[in-house]
Amino acid sequence: MKKSDFYFDLPPELIAQTPIKQRDASRLLCLDRSSGTIQHRHFYDLPELLSPGDCLVVNDSRVLPARLLGHRSGGGAAELLLLRDIGACCWECLCRPGKKLREGAEIRFGDGELRAVIEEILPGGNRKVRFFYDGIFMEVLDRLGKMPLPPYIREELSDRERYQTVYSSALGSAAAPTAGLHFTPELLNQIREMGIPVCTVTLHVGLGTFRPVKEEEIEDHEMHSEFCIVPEETAEQVNACHANGGRVIAVGTTSCRTLESFSEPNGTLHAGSGWTDIFIYPGYTFRCVDALVTNFHLPESTLIMLVSAMAGREHVLHAYKEAVKEQYRFFSFGDAMFIS
Repeated sequence: MKKSDFYFDLPPELIAQTPIKQRDASRLLCLDRSSGTIQHRHFYDLPELLSPGDCLVVNDSRVLPARLLGHRSGGGAAELLLLRDIGACCWECLCRPGKKLREGAEIRFGDGELRAVIEEILPGGNRKVRFFYDGIFMEVLDRLGKMPLPPYIREELSDRERYQTVYSSALGSAAAPTAGLHFTPELLNQIREMGIPVCTVTLHVGLGTFRPVKEEEIEDHEMHSEFCIVPEETAEQVNACHANGGRVIAVGTTSCRTLESFSEPNGTLHAGSGWTDIFIYPGYTFRCVDALVTNFHLPESTLIMLVSAMAGREHVLHAYKEAVKEQYRFFSFGDAMFIS
């Protein structure tokens, strides 16, 4: 398939720059993947679309305040974006300005409370960076770091908890699993009271999620790897759900990729942990996931390809065209879809 097969025209003013006041008041476009029929609802209506026996699976990863703004020892501003903990006080980082931050360069943050030294330039241009600090690194990072918002969001975020899901707990993502941003504790309790378990997986979202598909033939695209975990309890609940004829509903493409990565062809989910580079696009046969809660995604992205694999490219592009017509809000702080 061609990358251009997944293009749609999006007016820039529909890209949500800030979250709405009430998380679950966002709009919800409901797409029947068999017929292509569409309903316009609100996210707080989600319980009406679920049935006892269903199982909801969410990604509990929490976003690191991974963007650090500081100054080079020789003068001039510098920015680091933490991507991966290498161990021994070292992280793989995206650094700016790249030309100035060569091996041995030192950067200071917060009046010297945190120092960083570039140890190595890695393949692809990222840096291995060693940090020096007193105390606990995550506490220092929490004080000095900023949320690494996606490049299409230009507004400052006044409350950084709005870029976290209410159930986030496993610190490690460079970007939020945004489909979960619509849930409130009250809505989750309402779902649980229906007898629908809310299970967790963990997938630490990397910046590769924003990397554009450059190859015109999408099969030639090299998918990024991300670390994920399926707890034993989640595997048991998902397998029981299927055994009893219920639907496994993934909240977000990250939960979907995790479930599909740890499932057998017959749908059996196994507990475990490891890296996944699964690339889901039309023609893929889903093993575990029956329905999907998701946000609206960028044109020609791997995420819209995954959604198209579940609901069919024609149905998805028609739904996106309808969402544009109805002035839905798009991307991370935007509205949601329920594909069933």
